[in-house]
Parts: sequence; structure tokens; C-alpha cells
Amino acid sequence: MHVLRLFSRSVDRLSGWAGTVASVLVLLACLVSAGNASIRYLFNYSSNGWLEIQWYMFGALVFLGAAHTLRMNEHVRVDLVFSSLSDRGQTWIDVVGFIAFFLPVTLFLFSLSVPFFLSSFRSGEVSSSAGGLILWPAKLLLPLGFGLLTLQGLSELIKRILILQGRMSLEVKYEKPLQ
Repeated sequence: MHVLRLFSRSVDRLSGWAGTVASVLVLLACLVSAGNASIRYLFNYSSNGWLEIQWYMFGALVFLGAAHTLRMNEHVRVDLVFSSLSDRGQTWIDVVGFIAFFLPVTLFLFSLSVPFFLSSFRSGEVSSSAGGLILWPAKLLLPLGFGLLTLQGLSELIKRILILQGRMSLEVKYEKPLQ
């Protein structure tokens, strides 16, 4: 169990780092967007490359931030029954959800995205827009993001199993969204 706990901590640190990168990308994307708009209106100049780099940053912040969001238990849930269950019941729901749904889906999406990225990388695919960027860095975000998400899902599964065994206590509070 020590190895699994060490794996979980390592994945949590990796997801935390990815979340920090995603946070910085929010600011950078806003600055690039504001700069691009300012240059377009002040100097009547625009570049498709600057627009595409905004898209790349947005994709990166979503795909890099997803694992961190899962780690912080801030992801979207379907709250039909979950909030009315005991902590142990909620932990069991998480275990079943990770095993039956989350991990198979993230592994499947990872396996689909790797050839998609490799094809783009090998061909040197470039955007069809004038002044556009190479596409493989954006497509690399897919396997990278799904890989990080899969690893974080494994980390969360390990933590839930340790909780059920009484070897770990973890505050996994879920707040129902206010509507």
C-alpha cells in the first residue's frame, strides 16, 4: 500500500503543477486576446497566428486543468443521490464510478487521441488559415490531458480505497451547486 500511496502523492503533485500552468495560461490568454484586439483596432492589423495561439492556450488550460480540478473535487457531478448518502456511501459511489465509467472512458479517449496527435506530428500539419500555426502542439494536448486525467483518476481511486480500508482519512466534501 505504501507504493500506491506514493504513486498517488506523485500524481497529485503532477496535477497540481499542471493546474498551476493552466492558471497562468488563463492570464496569458487574456493578455494575448486584449493585445490582439488592441492592435486590430488601433493599427488595423490582425494575425491568424495570434488568434490560434489563444485557442491553443484555451485548450491547454482546459486539458491541463482537468486533472487538477478532479484532484480538488471541483468537477461536475450528477447530484441525484450522492449528497444524501453518508461519507462511506459517497466513497463507494466514487469507487464504482472511477472503475466502471471514468477510467475506461479516459483510457479510451487517450487511446484515440495518440494516433490523432502522431498523424499530425509526422505530417507536419499546419493550419489552413493564412499565417496559421502548426497544429501538432494543440493536438498533443489531447493525449497529454487525457493521460493526466487518467493518472489522477487512478490516484483518486487509490485514495478512496484507502479511505474504505480505514488507512487514510480525506476530506472529500462536495457542495451541491446553488441554483
